[in-house]
Amino acid sequence: MSTPSDRSYSKTHEWHKVEGDTLTLGLTQFAVDQLTDITYVEMRKAGTTLKAGDSAGEVESVKTTSDVYTALAGKVLEVNPALANDPSLLNSDPYGKGWLVKIQVADKAPMASLMDAKAYDAANAG
Repeated sequence: MSTPSDRSYSKTHEWHKVEGDTLTLGLTQFAVDQLTDITYVEMRKAGTTLKAGDSAGEVESVKTTSDVYTALAGKVLEVNPALANDPSLLNSDPYGKGWLVKIQVADKAPMASLMDAKAYDAANAG
């Protein structure tokens, strides 16, 4: 699966896609490949205020538990309800149906510190 060019990527393997003032946050294919079989997802509840760099939640796999970090501050609007019943959506469709959380953001400036798809792929090659 190729890395979509319509979003930005962090060094900790989250993708960030901003539309208007809403950030959709998810894990990259590289991250889910490293985690292998994802068994449980727990994100912060709607209404929670997050600062840039905060953990937006956790993803558990057969190998480990990993925090999911947001590069943008804001308030959690929605948690992907489909993941409660089927966390494997993260494995099968990390850039689509496997999104994790939507956050209302006020300041998009931190997006400039994230990588585009080409830079992210280069950083994780080999």
